[in-house]
Amino acid sequence: MSFTIAVAGKGGVGKTTLCGLLIQYLCEKGKCPVLAVDADANSNLNEVLGVEVEMTLGQVREEVERAENSASNPIPPSMSKADYMEIMFNRCLVEDDDFDLLVMGRTQGKGCYCFVNGLLQTQLQKLTPNYPYVVVDNEAGMEHLSRGILPKVDMLLLVSDCSRRGVQAVGRIASLAGEIGLNPKTMGLIVNRAPEGKLNEGTLEEIEKQGLTLLGVVPHSAQVYEYDCDGRPTVQLPNESPVKTALRSIIDKLEIS
Repeated sequence: MSFTIAVAGKGGVGKTTLCGLLIQYLCEKGKCPVLAVDADANSNLNEVLGVEVEMTLGQVREEVERAENSASNPIPPSMSKADYMEIMFNRCLVEDDDFDLLVMGRTQGKGCYCFVNGLLQTQLQKLTPNYPYVVVDNEAGMEHLSRGILPKVDMLLLVSDCSRRGVQAVGRIASLAGEIGLNPKTMGLIVNRAPEGKLNEGTLEEIEKQGLTLLGVVPHSAQVYEYDCDGRPTVQLPNESPVKTALRSIIDKLEIS
């Protein structure tokens, strides 16, 4: 059975950056191959990891829809829609040395994500048995978790910045996890972008009020900002980076099996 780690939190707190560094560290520890899943409609996990994405599940959905409504349908007459989509899905899986990446992407224009969510669920059910570890970068909130897209979650890492609003947001996510019966073996909070890696009394008070388990604190880093501005993958940060050091310490304490 795959060990599944889901990363969740409100938008803009750096959860995708931490998710990418987590995937890198798992690979360095020999816990590979890892299936990395970018389940955020505003997908950019590939940029953190430094890999190119040819196609997303959302784009497959749009291409098939256009094909059905086009006079020049690219689907061969001898091929079923399901078989054509399966071929296209194979193009969505980005293969690297130690990890593979599957990107949900977004639908174009108006409409809900139900169809794409269904595609993601089907692909995960098929792929996860092939990987000892699965890491999922969720969108801001719990939609993918509440819809049951993930077969199971062994560890739920909640990421927040130092703000009370951020901590309150992950508190709501933690409550929802209980309401939907997610029951991860481990669930806790990682506070990101903390000045000098320290939390003030107000933030600590809010964490306690929300009933959250604080797993650790990752310091603010101007270097992460510079890498992002330069378009450099965050995983290329030097090993002595305070961000990498702090996250590795947190992961080591979790003793991921």
